[in-house]
Formats: sequence, C-alpha cells, structure tokens
Amino acid sequence: MARTPARISRRGLLRAGLAVGGVAVAAQFLPAYGGTARLTEVFPEWSRFARIADTTFDEDADPVRDMKPKIDALRKQNVSVIELDTILSNWITDQQFTEHMGKVRQFCELAHAAGMRVVMYYPSLEVISIGGRIGQSFYKNGPGKDWVQRSPEGKPNVFYGDLVVWVDPDDESCWVSPNSPYRDFYLARIRQLAGTGVDAIWPDVPIYFDGALSWCDASSWAASAFRADTGLALPAKPDFTSPVFRRYVEWRHHTLLGWQRDIAAAGQSVNPQLVTFVETVSMDYQYGTLVGLDGAYLRTSPGVSHVWEVDILGNYDGMRHATATDWTCLISMYKYARAASGAKPAWAFSYGWKADDASLVMAELLAAGCNPFEVKSPYKSDSTDLAMRTRMYGFIAANQNALYDSVNTAEVGVYHSSASRDYVDPGAGTGMYLNTVAPKGVKDWWATGSREEGADHHSWLGDFRGVVKALVYAHVPFRTVTSPGLAPADLVGLKALLLPNLQAVSDEEAAVLRGFVAGGGTLVVTGPNPTGLDQFGTTRTEFALSDVLGLRRADPLPASKQNGTCWYHKDLLGLNYLTKTDQASADLLLGPVLRAAPPTVGLAAGDPRIHLEVNRLGSDLVLQLVNFTQFGDKPTEFKAAPTTCTVRVDLPTGKQIGTVTVSSPDNPTPAPQPVPWTTSGSAATFDLTLQQYSLVRVIFA
Repeated sequence: MARTPARISRRGLLRAGLAVGGVAVAAQFLPAYGGTARLTEVFPEWSRFARIADTTFDEDADPVRDMKPKIDALRKQNVSVIELDTILSNWITDQQFTEHMGKVRQFCELAHAAGMRVVMYYPSLEVISIGGRIGQSFYKNGPGKDWVQRSPEGKPNVFYGDLVVWVDPDDESCWVSPNSPYRDFYLARIRQLAGTGVDAIWPDVPIYFDGALSWCDASSWAASAFRADTGLALPAKPDFTSPVFRRYVEWRHHTLLGWQRDIAAAGQSVNPQLVTFVETVSMDYQYGTLVGLDGAYLRTSPGVSHVWEVDILGNYDGMRHATATDWTCLISMYKYARAASGAKPAWAFSYGWKADDASLVMAELLAAGCNPFEVKSPYKSDSTDLAMRTRMYGFIAANQNALYDSVNTAEVGVYHSSASRDYVDPGAGTGMYLNTVAPKGVKDWWATGSREEGADHHSWLGDFRGVVKALVYAHVPFRTVTSPGLAPADLVGLKALLLPNLQAVSDEEAAVLRGFVAGGGTLVVTGPNPTGLDQFGTTRTEFALSDVLGLRRADPLPASKQNGTCWYHKDLLGLNYLTKTDQASADLLLGPVLRAAPPTVGLAAGDPRIHLEVNRLGSDLVLQLVNFTQFGDKPTEFKAAPTTCTVRVDLPTGKQIGTVTVSSPDNPTPAPQPVPWTTSGSAATFDLTLQQYSLVRVIFA
C-alpha cells in the first residue's frame, strides 16, 4: 500500500557511497525501555490548527529563485505547515549533513517570514543508499551490517529496490535496530537539526519493517536489551503459544515507545519549544502487532504526537471502489487516530486519487478531529488536486475554532484493546478493510484477494470494527478509548462503554473498568473468553472481571447475561454486524447503551450511511455530517450523490435555540448560512441537504 517513508521522486541526491563518521557511538547497549528522557508539554496553537503539505528543494537551490516560490505557492493553497522532505532519507556524511542544515535554516527563515511553519521529515530507522545495489552502501560499506535489524534466523533486514514504491530499483534500503549504536548517531543529528529553526520534526517509520523479513529485531543489540529489560532470552522463533514470544511482542511496543520519546527529547534539549510528530502507519488493525509500532502507547507522552498514515483501498484508485462498510473502516481508523493522540494534535494523511474521493476522505478526517496532510496516493510530494486542496484548506482556516477548539462530549465509548489485538487469533493479514478483492482494472489494491486479509477474518478486530459500524449507522456519537495507560480520567463523561471481544487485560485495566461500573457506568462485553487473558496473552485462572460479569470460568458460559449494569453476549455481535449489517445484533449491542446514554442529538430522518459527530464549543453545539450514502454492499464506481436529513436537538433545560447555521466546503463560500428550525416540546428539528460534508453550529439563547 501507500506506505511512503521517503518521496519517490528524489532530486539533488548524493549517489556515492559514503562513510558515516564524526559521531561517537557507545559500544554497549543503552537501555531505553519506555524511554529515558524527560519531555515537556509544549504543543503550540499553530500545531493544533495545522493544514499540512509537502515540498522539497535541490542541493543547489537558491533561496530567492527556488525556495521562496514554493513557499508562496503553498501559502496560496491555504497551507499553514510545510513538511520539508529533502535528502535525509539517504546515507550522507556528517559534513554533507551539516552543509544541508544550512539550506534548511535558509528555508525556515523564508517560511517564517511568510507566516508559515516548517516540520522536517527524517526517517528514523531506515537508511537508503542511492545506487547501493551495485555501488557502495550503508549496509555493505558502512556500519549498517553491524547495526541492522535481523530476523530470528539472523537474516539482515536489507533489500534492493522493487519491493516498495519509495525505494528505486538500484537503491538499497537498510533497516537499523533502535537498540544499536545507531541510536546515538541519529539523536546527535536530531539535536543538530533542532538548531536550524524548524518548528517540528517528523521522524518516519519507527517500525520493525516487515517488507523483506518478519519479526525483527533479533540482533545482538535487541537480545541484550530484551534480557536487560525482562531477564529473558530472546525467543528463537515466532510462536504465540510461547509466553516468552508473547512477552517479546509486548516488549517491542515499549522499545519503539522509548525510541520515539528519546527522539522528541533530543530535539527539545536544543529547542524546548520544538514538537515532534511521528509518522505512524499502524492504525487500529493488526499491523501494529507485526511491526511493533502501537501508536496508542505514545498517547500520554508530552511533546510528541503522530502523523497517522491512514491508508486507502487502492494506490491508484483511492476510495473510488469502496463499499459502505469500507468507509466505516476508514472512520474507525480516523477515530482511533484522534483517540490515540490523547489531548495532543492528531495530524493524519488525507489520501485521494481524484478531487471528489479526496475531499470525502478529508471530510471523514475532519469529522474525527484530525489535521489534514493532503496528498495524492501514493506520492507524498503531490496533491490530488490543487483546487480541491485550496478550497478544503480555506474552509478549514475559516472554521478552525469550531473544528479544533470544540470538545467531543460523547457519552458512549468503544474500547480498543491493544493486548487483545496482539493475542486473540493472531495470524496473517492486517484487516485494514473488509473488501479484499480489487475491482476489474484496478491495480495496486490494498489486499491481494485472500479472505484472511479482511477485517472479518480476525475475530477481535472484526468485532471492534463491527461495533464502530453499528454506532455510525445508528447515528450515536461516540469516542474511541485506547487501552495503553488507561486511567479513570479516560472514562470521565462516559455513561456506557462497549468492550468488543475483550479478552486480554491487565489487572490495572480491570480495576479501572470495575471502578467505572461501580460509579454507575454501563458495560457491554462480547466474546467467548471475556477478560480471560492477562496483558501478555496468558490464560487467567479466573476472568479478570468475573465479579463485574457475574461469570466464573468454571461455569458454562451463557449466551447472554445481565449483571447489574454489565451486559454480556457470548456471540461476536459486532462481527455479525460488520459482515451482514444484522439489525438484531445491533439491537443487542446498542439497547443497553441507548438506555444508559440516550443521544441528545440525532437524526429524526436520514440514511444510516450519514456519519454524525457532535461536539461542544462553550455552550453551543458543533455538528459534523458526512455523506457516504452513495456506497453500498458491493463496490461501484465513485460518484457524488446528495442526500437529505432531519436533525433533532434536545433543548437544554431553560434554553432555546438562537440561531442555526451551516458551513460547507461544497458551497461557493465557507461563510455560514442560516438554517430554519422548528421547536416542538423539548426538542428542535431542522432539515439539511448534504453534499459531502456539512458543519452545523447550533447557538443557544
């Protein structure tokens, strides 16, 4: 898919094999389990309102002749933050790096003079050697052979072109161990980069890359670190029945967490105002288990957030042949991105192939509360359509307070369990979408057609995604709750929490969930082994929430059971709804939820395939509606189709509506337009015609 750690079109690149030198690296492993450095919370206003686009410059670029025109062009497109992607993917000497930093400093000065911010792209664990297939390379002639990630069989994680779109056929891609001396080398360069005036750093691909090999890293560096952190020997092979291997799966998450935190801390040691946005390709689906990067682990770390690479169905087709369920999978990914970023800005890729599918993808991104990085798949350096980007970014700029200052006040949550993702039926396939078969004539599809790649092939993920779909189709506002670092504060404001196929939980998680029920919260739990595993996937002698569920492992599991405010269903009702849109399953899931937390805003009339989000800005409401009604159960060619709906708003006690306005990038102007409404008893209703996306403000008098 469109995982693009470096631009495809490389300009002004150095093609000679060059030695890495000038940095003293430690000969022994430095433990960094969970991170070693302190970070400060500094996220500035510009990062919360960011509208991001990519550019570059050649090594012979003149500031006035070459850099300034690119900056001016992006400013005219209503871009506020420039992702600068130059030669830092490549193997270059310290001298060349230092000289290049001078160019970066010149670019930053010009961008700041234009009122724009600069974030510098710098891959964190991949080093590309231009011409390295036949010439000198980082792996063959530099320290890469010692620092490289290795498979359990000892094979180096290095390849030469053709495997991925961002590595040209004659080039070498070498993936290094974050536990090797490369760590000191890279962090020294981050500190140097932080002194150029960049506003943020964009480290890419902090993963154990799986394109050539699986289950890295088993290098000597990783083995030493694993033993130091856990007291265990590194497992000899992948085996989810082995408690040591399961421990290794979790250890990789923590190791990459520490790596990301240390990158951010290195930058802040030079510039305390510097922020870090890590490009994160693993979303809510199974890929995070395989590559080790779980974005939710970073949720509570200050000073560092994410640029989420939310992939689409086809590199050269976008979402043009999506089903309606595929769109709910996209919604699930963006909602996860927002939740896993915590209180920090959540930047995210907004991919597209043509203007109309690109703008609908961006609409879902906005509804979830993310900031857009608009790109044409699979090329980071291109816009899908400049007129579309300019229009959408202009709309965002005009409505940024409503979009990013408003607060999600959903009273319903759906729980994303990282441990259950890791240990419940692990297997092949990522589960990114449901539709695995490429339509006729469409190339470079996200999946190769094997059913095991679909979300429905994974019992935990399929149940989670189906719960999301049920909530979207019922127009129930909700927020995703992620599991790493779960604390009671994360559930404040919720009245009901859905726990799809929840099996693997820590004692600490269980205590938080138990406290939620004790405080009057409603739980809906599904699956055949409710809280029956610990956080490392080991079978518990008793269910962690046995008291809450009213169930004991020794007794036969009932098909359904209510115990106070906890509802249990043995069947995977979410998975049923994902694959069949089975209303009976949705009713069982949502019945207790709607009784505990009846929505105060909903649709009195409207297609289930309208995505509704509800936020508050002060005492007023901010509603976002996205239209994917043109998509059905089977993929069809993309075409826009307007729809109508009637919105219902319950009036707060003692309040009446003063005004209702609607803004939309689909209109000739982003300016708000008045909407008539009627009041009947304690509720008001108003009608909307929805093209792709509408932003509604309800102001109470």
